[in-house]
Amino acid sequence: MNPVSLEKLKTLIEINSEISSTYSDMHALLVHILKSAMRLVKCESSSFLSVNRVDSTLKFAVALGPKGEEVKDIPVSMNSIAGWVVDNHQHVIINNVNDDSRYSMLVQNKTGYVTYTLMAVPLDIGGRCIGVLELINKAEGQKFTEDDLKILELFTVPAGIAYESAEKIQAQQEQISILKQDISVKNSVPSGCHEFIVRSPAISDLMVVLKKVAATNSSVLLTGESGSGKELFAEQIYLNSSRADRPFVRVNCAALSETLMESELFGHVRGAFTSADAARKGRFETADGGTIFLDEVGEIPLALQPKLLRVIQDKQFERVGSSETISVDVRIIAATNRNLEEMVREGKFREDLYFRLNVMPIRVPPLRERSEDIYALADFFLKKYERDVRKVFSGFSNSALRAMHDYRWPGNVRELENSIARACIVGAPPLIQSGDLHLTAGDEKPGSVLDLDEIAEDCASETEGDRTLKTAMNKFKRAYVIKILEQCSWNQTKAGKILGIQRTYVSRLLNELHIRDAE
Repeated sequence: MNPVSLEKLKTLIEINSEISSTYSDMHALLVHILKSAMRLVKCESSSFLSVNRVDSTLKFAVALGPKGEEVKDIPVSMNSIAGWVVDNHQHVIINNVNDDSRYSMLVQNKTGYVTYTLMAVPLDIGGRCIGVLELINKAEGQKFTEDDLKILELFTVPAGIAYESAEKIQAQQEQISILKQDISVKNSVPSGCHEFIVRSPAISDLMVVLKKVAATNSSVLLTGESGSGKELFAEQIYLNSSRADRPFVRVNCAALSETLMESELFGHVRGAFTSADAARKGRFETADGGTIFLDEVGEIPLALQPKLLRVIQDKQFERVGSSETISVDVRIIAATNRNLEEMVREGKFREDLYFRLNVMPIRVPPLRERSEDIYALADFFLKKYERDVRKVFSGFSNSALRAMHDYRWPGNVRELENSIARACIVGAPPLIQSGDLHLTAGDEKPGSVLDLDEIAEDCASETEGDRTLKTAMNKFKRAYVIKILEQCSWNQTKAGKILGIQRTYVSRLLNELHIRDAE
């Protein structure tokens, strides 16, 4: 191997000095790293493929060259050359990509850019591969050499250190931003209301509708599964309305007995019934000028529904035991997890009351339909409950993140909160593990069960690539092993017993089948 030339050594020292400068912008740092690599090695294109820590997939974080902008949204398989570099933590030089079985034509077919030669180097930080640096098509039709690799490896060491520093700075900035947001939210949310966590497009779009609804005084009917957070959406309507400085009164209709409900809603006078030793205002009177939230409105007895209908229509009612009419100005937001239309057909709910409540119907989607919110909510609950148990967690392991993503969450946000609270109690820092969550295997997301027909269809329908029986068998084997590992919370010993193989062979399969569990 030839020694590094004086010119390249000067260039390397200059680049290292520039990279050692503080970079708080991760994207800017990666662009500088790629430009520097191309300057040292002389090639047409370069890219940095980052590793997703949740599912170990690869994506183009930055790409420079003739088709740089076009490749950013193209997914990269772990069966690719870059995936091999990640799995093996080794560099690779390929001076004729068509002779390499790992090379995928996907990027070339989508962009028209032809790759002839390629060199890929892992960017390792603290023993973990955070991405792959790829250099494509050596200048003037030449081949990549060991000298090119030597210069690049000298360069990637400070580049990795700089990346780690930038990563820490970015994480600190994000944490500061979150803390500022938390302080702002806590200062702006009235007493008794909850913080509202939104990450998913579905809920962001719904918030646009809620703000429009909030500007009116119409009755609102929130529908959705139990635990999906309907009360929080009612709060958002209230907080964005012109009544935000007036009372917000909550009534859980399911928690009130039939005999007490009328008194709770409309109040009573002294002597109205045996225990009525003093007059008392009802919830509607207390909410005068503001908003009343009737949770589980489907539980209101049929006999009491005409009185509720009158309040909505005429804004008038009488206390229990009194003939004096009381007038109120109250906006009604109702919520239910029951099918009120079906109850109307069965004669269990008044049709006229249903239409009065259903002026502005809003469906709150279940948690499984807004998966982007799961991690944000989990982080929020983790910070909330780690203080109670006096532990400090840095987050969730990769398998815990996968488990939360794949789980169906039949109990929605309420179940997620309970699961995180339990995990904080039984878990050990620094990370919450998948087993700490105690998620029931029978309630996974539909489709998470291994589907042989789907795998066969997927293999057979590919228009390019390897469609041999061996590849199909490996694809099935990988899916099956992952499924068993997930059921065992990634405990390789337990998985080995189910699979009928030694634990050491399970470990070997993880490498052979490109299955990574980075707990």
